[in-house]
Amino acid sequence: MKLLIVRHGESEADVLKVCEGWADFNLTERGNKQALKTSKWIVDHYNIDKIYTSTLKRTRETAHYLEELTGLSAIKRDNLKEFNNGLRAGLPYEEAYQKYPAVEVPIHKALYKQESKLEFRMRVESVLSEILSQNLSDNTIVIVTHGGTITQLYHALLKLPIDAKIKFGTGDACLHEWTIENKDYRIDRSNYCPYLKK
Repeated sequence: MKLLIVRHGESEADVLKVCEGWADFNLTERGNKQALKTSKWIVDHYNIDKIYTSTLKRTRETAHYLEELTGLSAIKRDNLKEFNNGLRAGLPYEEAYQKYPAVEVPIHKALYKQESKLEFRMRVESVLSEILSQNLSDNTIVIVTHGGTITQLYHALLKLPIDAKIKFGTGDACLHEWTIENKDYRIDRSNYCPYLKK
């Protein structure tokens, strides 16, 4: 099985410099162009069997281009949403962190109506398990999601501790490619997006 994990294109929140998380912003014009370029590159290089997307607008709008090019309908999953950042969602960065400062808490606890690190990891592991179990070994699957969720997918794949401080960077509309054969996992591409420069 091949998994192509794609981050959404540039969103309005990126330009406005506000905390996004579960705040539901659209793609910018630039973000739409990025999403189209990524989708065209994927379709030119792979035969896609299924598309999964987060239910937030920026990922659904990114997945829309893949839907148009492949004729497939994306399967929407709440568990692919970004980290639930609670009361920070939609606030300008400076205001958000003044009102709701970063505080280290145990993995099972949360502040500011956010989800805990444990809850975030559990829902991402759950959707990854669902995708792996419901698709055939020779399928190529696209997952359109968010930067924080992509880091959690890596943590789940690599069996890293829930409180691991390791982040896996992903630019707007960049992709990661994993190959899964039985119990063998291979990371073929990470944060790959040279096609955006053309």
